[in-house]
Formats: sequence, C-alpha cells, structure tokens
Amino acid sequence: MATEPTTIKSTSPSPVDDNSVKDLDVSVHEFSLDLVDEEEKQVKFTDILFHKRKHVTDPDAIATKRSVFDDPVLAPHYWPKKDYENLHRFDPSARWTYREQRALVRKIDWKIMLMAAIGFSALNLDRSNINQANSSSFLTDLEMTTDDFNLGNSVFRLAFLCAELPSQLVSKRVGPDRWIPTQICLWSIVSLSQFWLTGRTSFLVCRALLGALQGGFIPDLVLFLAFGILHLDGVAGEAGWRWLFLIEGGITLLIGVATFFNMPPSPTQTKAWFRPKGWFTEREELIMVNRILRDDPTKGDMHNREGLTLRRFCTAICDYDVWPLYVLGLMFGIPNSPPATYLTLLLRDIGFNTFQTNLLTIPYQVLGIFTMFGITLLSEYVGERTFVAMLEDLWTLPFLIALYALPSGPNPWIFFGIVTGLLSFPYTHPIQVGWCSRNAGGVSGRTVNASLYNMFVQASSIIASQIYVASDAPRYERGNRILIIICCVNLGILYPGTKAYYIWRNRQRDKIWNGMTVEERDYYLKTTKDVGNRRLDFRFAH
Repeated sequence: MATEPTTIKSTSPSPVDDNSVKDLDVSVHEFSLDLVDEEEKQVKFTDILFHKRKHVTDPDAIATKRSVFDDPVLAPHYWPKKDYENLHRFDPSARWTYREQRALVRKIDWKIMLMAAIGFSALNLDRSNINQANSSSFLTDLEMTTDDFNLGNSVFRLAFLCAELPSQLVSKRVGPDRWIPTQICLWSIVSLSQFWLTGRTSFLVCRALLGALQGGFIPDLVLFLAFGILHLDGVAGEAGWRWLFLIEGGITLLIGVATFFNMPPSPTQTKAWFRPKGWFTEREELIMVNRILRDDPTKGDMHNREGLTLRRFCTAICDYDVWPLYVLGLMFGIPNSPPATYLTLLLRDIGFNTFQTNLLTIPYQVLGIFTMFGITLLSEYVGERTFVAMLEDLWTLPFLIALYALPSGPNPWIFFGIVTGLLSFPYTHPIQVGWCSRNAGGVSGRTVNASLYNMFVQASSIIASQIYVASDAPRYERGNRILIIICCVNLGILYPGTKAYYIWRNRQRDKIWNGMTVEERDYYLKTTKDVGNRRLDFRFAH
C-alpha cells in the first residue's frame, strides 16, 4: 500500500541548546519508525547493460535513510554549526518519498552537473591545445627548440602545483561560485593572448600564468577542435596555431562569463536578480539539505564562505593517514605521461604530417572514453578502490614493454598502434581523487587534502617531463626503461602497501572502539576534540 508523501515543516532550532537537545529526544523517538535502514540501491550501468531485474520500490514510500540524527545520544554531537548556510532547511524529522528524491536528482544533474562538465571542458580546451599547436609550425615560428618546449611544460606544471593550495583556500573563503568563474575568465584571457606570442620569453610567461590561474581546477577531456582550427593556417597572414589559441581562448572566456550566472553558492541560495524564483522550491531545498547531512554530517562543519584557520590548515597537512595517497598521486601517472606529452612530436618525427598527426591523436582519446566507462562499470561492480585504481598502470605496462622492444626505424603504423594502445588506458585519477576526499574526513580536511593530492599529481608531471630527454632520442630506450621500472614499483609495492596500511589502521580503530562500552563511546563523542578521520568512529576506505 502506497504511503502518502510526508511534508513536515522545520521546527528544529538552529543552535544546539539545552532545550533543543531535550526536544530532540522526543522528536527522534516519534519520527524514526518510518526510516529506511538499508542503503538505497543505485541504478548501475551494469544493471542496464546486462538487463538485470531490479527490485521495484514503491515510488511513494519514504526514502529517508536512518542516520546519526535519529539517535538522541549521537545527534547533538553531529549537529550543524550555527552559521551553516543551509541550517534553516535542516530538520531531522523531515521525510520525503522516492518519487520526490528521483525527480530532484534529475533536476540537479541538469542544473549543476552539466555546468560542471562544461567547466571541465573549458579547462581542457586551454590546457591541452599546446600539444596540437606543437604539431604545426609552432616551435619553428617562435624559434624555439624541444628543450624550450619541455621547459615551458615544466614551468606550467610548477606554477599549477604552486597555485593549487592557495586557490583552494581562496575558493573556501570567497566561495567557489565566485572563484571558479573568475578563474575561467582570467585564464581564458591569457590563453587567447597566446595568439600574439613572439618567442621563448613570452611563451614561458604565458605558460606560467596559465599554470597559476588553472591551479585548483582539475581535468581531463578530449580536444577535437584542433584539427579544424589548424586549417586556418595562413588566414589573415597568421599561423594556424595562433588561431587555435585565439578561438579556443575566446570560447573559454564565454564559458567563464556564463558560469558567473549558473553557479549558485548553495542549494538554498539559488535566487538572484537574474533568477528571482531560484532553481528549487522550499520542499526541494529541505530534501537536499537533509539528504546531504544524513549521508555525511561533517558537511555541516563549515559554511561556504568560511576560510580555514591556521590550526585546521596545519592539522590537515600533518594528516599522515592520507600521505600514502599523496605518494600514489606522485607516482601512478608517470608511466604514461611522457608518451602522451610527446605524442605529436613523436608522430611528426616518424613521418606523419601536421594534419595526419592531429587526426592520429583522436583514436586514443576516443578509446579512452570507452576504457574510462569500463573502469566505472568495474568500480561499481566490485566496490573496490585499490585494485581498480591500479589497473591504469597494469594496462600501461605491457605497451611500455612493447615500445621498449621496438627495433630502430620501426614501421610508423606499428609504432602508432602501440602508442595508441598505451594511451587508451583506463583513467583512474577520478577514483583516487574521490578516495583521497573520502579518507580525509571533514570538510576542512578535504579542502586541503584534495589540494595537496593534486599538487603531488602535478609534481609527477614535472618529473615525467624530464624522462624523455634529447640525448635519448629518438627511441628513448633509457626513458622507457625508467617508465617500466616505475610501473612495476607502483603495481608491486605502492598500491598493495597502501591497501595493507588502511586495513591495519581500521583494525586498530576497531579494537579500540569495539572495546568501549556504550557509556564510554557517548563520553568520547561528547568530549573529543578529534575531527574528520582522527575520530575513533571513522574508517578508512581502501
């Protein structure tokens, strides 16, 4: 029998005072009987592909999951802060149906996720077009060598790395709804200004500025516009690579301006002078806020314009439990980075012309979409992080060995096939970003830890840019040998070691927590100053 949708007005007080705690005990007992105890079964790609029959849930049944807010003992310890921007919509007694929840998730996908995807597209238009420009007369026109190109890449990565953490701190202070559009507009101006590059100095300055402005905005998308734009070679007397920077920088600038109007500060702050009705109804805001906090109460620890204190900042940096993931971030991407960075140069050197080279960079990017889709299916199916994340290097290793074993003067198409196979690897960086965020714990920790993780990822690019050197050209035997060794270290030591560490840490926590009485746990939760992953009731994902 269907249950009527339950609409309950918020009556919970904002701060946790004595009266609210007393009222909480009564309200929790009264409203906790109709909650969902089991995890909601998400729609998975594997279910669709293999036509698995899924359990049909009554769309008008209550979808609200049980959480710590339904326990009168635990709830006060997880209550959102007084200045949490969505506190006026927080109500532990709120209930919603599966029908309401699914409709709201679809709405969020279109309103928010689509704009996020477009923002990532803007990043990669301006971040990767340097490789397409390099397949044209870019180096010749600017009177630069491949060593200058390598230096430019290193400068870009170093600036990106240095800007990563400051950018996240600024975003936390002023709000991502203000900072992200500002970033996009600023770097797009620098990118399109590369149309007027005159030589080595202007090239290095632009790479440094791009790295500094793009730091904190994380990537990876396919650039297909390059082939068409490079056909503008000679238009208005300018080289095609100049038009590449100008047009793609202009596209990114338009996206940046649009982002100012399409990125609200929070679920309950979507109304603006140009959007007077906002995106969501009060009912939808109530569902969003309570669903978010029930899933992760730590999201109420800070408001969206709250900067990090020095103490929180230092605590996050000294969080040694996340250091294994930093090491993975430094090492996992090195084996496939040099072949990707130098692909256009390698294809040109082996005999392909400019437009053939740009066409030949498309297949591995298309195949990469399918391998990423496949790794997503696998990740959903097995619910595993460590072994799924290491599949990127496991894929790369045999192709590196094949590349190393090629004879001098190989057949261009065999070389192209091996490199294309190598670069079609399943990209597991998003899995590791989420892994790092999950193991960081609280919001303040995630801000710093995510930045530090990505700083290590950028540092890996700087290391990788020094592996293929001119003295090792054109076979790069020494470079490929180094890449094979790094790949083996990742697969044999770093990934298994990380998993073993987190298993050990969880067992330590279990031994202490399970040995405590209910009263001791309650006293700990009331008095502890531990936050995030330092709490005894936190368990690390692996």
